[in-house]
Amino acid sequence: MSFAETWKPAPYLPRGEGRDLGLMFAMATLCFLACLTALAVLAGDRAARNWNGQLGAEATVIVRAAGGESPDSAAARAAEALAGAPGVDEARALEPKVAYDLIRPWLGDLSDIEDLPAPRLVAVTLSREKPANAATLRAALASQGLDAVVDDHSVWIKDIRRAADAVRWMGAAILALIVAATAAVIAFAARAGLATRRDVVEVLRLSGADDGFIARLFVRRYAELAMAAGAIGAVGAAVLGALARLAGGGAGLTPALPVAWSDLGVLVLCPIVAALIAGIAARATGAAMIRAAP
Repeated sequence: MSFAETWKPAPYLPRGEGRDLGLMFAMATLCFLACLTALAVLAGDRAARNWNGQLGAEATVIVRAAGGESPDSAAARAAEALAGAPGVDEARALEPKVAYDLIRPWLGDLSDIEDLPAPRLVAVTLSREKPANAATLRAALASQGLDAVVDDHSVWIKDIRRAADAVRWMGAAILALIVAATAAVIAFAARAGLATRRDVVEVLRLSGADDGFIARLFVRRYAELAMAAGAIGAVGAAVLGALARLAGGGAGLTPALPVAWSDLGVLVLCPIVAALIAGIAARATGAAMIRAAP
């Protein structure tokens, strides 16, 4: 029977030390913050995809009456022309009140605002399978001799995509900082633990234990500690995420961050990832110190 099979790690790394509580609290806090960041990134990405889907499935046409034609008649002709265009599911002329409501914040609450030659709006619902592009809509309007401007919401979609990319990169940077902080905490704890038991390391070497076996003691100890801390942080974040989901109803706490129940399942990975980070940090630190030991 080999030495590794008979040696028990408990005497070398006793459990229940006072420093373990502080270490677990620090790691649980870091895991909690990491889980919250992951939830925020997932919710923000979902909100961006929802907004892109809504904006990409619609277009707005601004129709200006030409000649002696009334604005309402021009809007009706535009809606009829667009409804027959390929890639369009529906086109309807909006009520004049919609145009006036858009103008009123700029001109104020004028009593005769309805007398202004305000353009009419046509809301276009595009096909999901093969939506029409702006060029197709312009061609349909030009075929009827209409003076109109097509807004396919491309500017808004680009802004939302840029904002979503910024949220993703920011979330990735925060997670990277948390991972680095977790590794640093584990490395410091492993270094302190090994320094207090340097004499035991010498005894283990004299007993035939190699450096790899001694380093694995640290890997197991701190990986277990990190897994427990990760579970605590994940549970705390899951409770907060569930409260946010319940408080906001169907859209989550806010439409800008719609938390879904499926997002909470991602938090299951937190204890595993925390254990891997702690194991790698503890092994690297322990192996370096053991090799440097006289």
